[in-house]
Amino acid sequence: MPAPGKNITLRPMRDEDLDRVLEIESASFARPWTRRHFQDEMESPGSCPLVAETPDAEVAGYLCLKQVLDEAEILDVAVDPAFRGRGIGRALVDRAVLFCRERKLNLLCLEVRVGNREAITLYRCLGFLEVGRRKNYYENGDDAILMDLSVGQVEECDAV
Repeated sequence: MPAPGKNITLRPMRDEDLDRVLEIESASFARPWTRRHFQDEMESPGSCPLVAETPDAEVAGYLCLKQVLDEAEILDVAVDPAFRGRGIGRALVDRAVLFCRERKLNLLCLEVRVGNREAITLYRCLGFLEVGRRKNYYENGDDAILMDLSVGQVEECDAV
């Protein structure tokens, strides 16, 4: 199987990426983050906002990661619907795991909407475990699944 996100470059998010990031965010979430939210993440100590860029310099996805003490949390991750299923989300999450390993962080956590089956499948394949739920967390009444990954125990998987 080819490497996840082959031909994709992962790099720090920049101000000039925000229009495209906001397009992807709006296409991916019912309550999208604002420009200010992304700007705050780019300026915040301990934050690591990344974009996945195609060979044509198009932003195809992004991830916002935040370190707090010896843990990190994936705050937001999305891939443009036209680029889904190509390993870009996997490449972004793999980079988050690498971020944790480089900093000797013990835990990577996230929350995911209960109905987001593709993301849940990927996270489980990578070794994330469900550790709790926030009942009726989203505006439509969906639960949020809380998932953790012990960074030293990353699994090999074929999910993209």
